Amino acid sequence: MRTTQDYPTINDRPPEGKKDDGTAFRVLVVDDSMFVAKQLGQILTSEGYEIVATAADGKEGVEKYKELCPNVDLVTMDITMPKMDGITALEQIIDFDKNAKVVMVSALGKEELVKKSLMVGAKSYIIKPLDRKKVLERIAKVLQ
Repeated sequence: MRTTQDYPTINDRPPEGKKDDGTAFRVLVVDDSMFVAKQLGQILTSEGYEIVATAADGKEGVEKYKELCPNVDLVTMDITMPKMDGITALEQIIDFDKNAKVVMVSALGKEELVKKSLMVGAKSYIIKPLDRKKVLERIAKVLQ
């Protein structure tokens, strides 16, 4: 049986999800859609990121951020969720930690909400349906 050592990769590069010291960037995924949360998790872990927790709504997302802080490098935050929407959760996370790095996740057609979230303190945004390349690009840019 062949192993990965039998196939040297042409474009061998370090995974984007690792810091200079080799440890993984830690991500909190906040989304009410299990499908989207799972998809984001798969995209990020495939590049070496570590998903430290997931939350199904903004209220739970804020609680988990406060609980895990300072061991969260980035939060992906859905805008439209039950209990507490992503913008309110973003405001609360920024109030708690002004250096928090939050990337909003939004469906097409929610441009006004995306603009508002960027004014509140989000560092970037990702549009659904998720595009692997764009997700990784935007997140890597925020973490630089």
